[in-house]
Amino acid sequence: MSRTVLVVAAHSDDEALGCGGTMAKHVAHGDDVHVLFMTDGVGSRTIVNSEVSSRLNSAQKALDIIGVKSMNNLDFPDNKMDTVALLNVTQAIEKRIHELHPEIIYTHHMGDLNIDHQITHKAVMIACRPQPDFCVKEIYAFEVLSSTEWQTPGLMPFIPNVFVDITNYMQIKMKVLDAYKLEMHDAPHSRSIENVSQLNKFRGNSVGVYSAESFISIRELK
Repeated sequence: MSRTVLVVAAHSDDEALGCGGTMAKHVAHGDDVHVLFMTDGVGSRTIVNSEVSSRLNSAQKALDIIGVKSMNNLDFPDNKMDTVALLNVTQAIEKRIHELHPEIIYTHHMGDLNIDHQITHKAVMIACRPQPDFCVKEIYAFEVLSSTEWQTPGLMPFIPNVFVDITNYMQIKMKVLDAYKLEMHDAPHSRSIENVSQLNKFRGNSVGVYSAESFISIRELK
């Protein structure tokens, strides 16, 4: 039976880094995957309108490769989401949840260095307060290279307890990351395609498969 999956990400490319292979696996298994971006991902830079358009086009190309059902972009301020009332962010996520009725949500780790990631996580958790007959049964937090591991050591570390075998979906993930090539860096850099591949191999080999994405299970109602 197909399920509805919602990925809530602060910036376009976070979803690819954190759960691109898992998204592709959901699609391959017949699930409907939807993505909600909280910001344009570039507003904190000195930019022109063409950069916003280019980032949006990259996101659309990346999600088309995966086979995502829908993509929605909100306009919260990039890298300044802490300047917005948390209620406003929460209500925007609640609206999308009410429209889609997802059973599964993937979002950021609360311990990430990036403030937008932290706010997004908080808002998701508030939007998903347990209520009778609430649609969301599973919530997972993913890791994003150049944010999760850059946090102050020991402060809310990312300790995964769920691993998804994406060995057969690594080629798709690499194509998705190539769609975001303007946001990627050359090695040696945390946000390089080479390092993403190494991380997925490390996560996979740690549980006996070739490649995996790892998550923290925030809630799982069986």
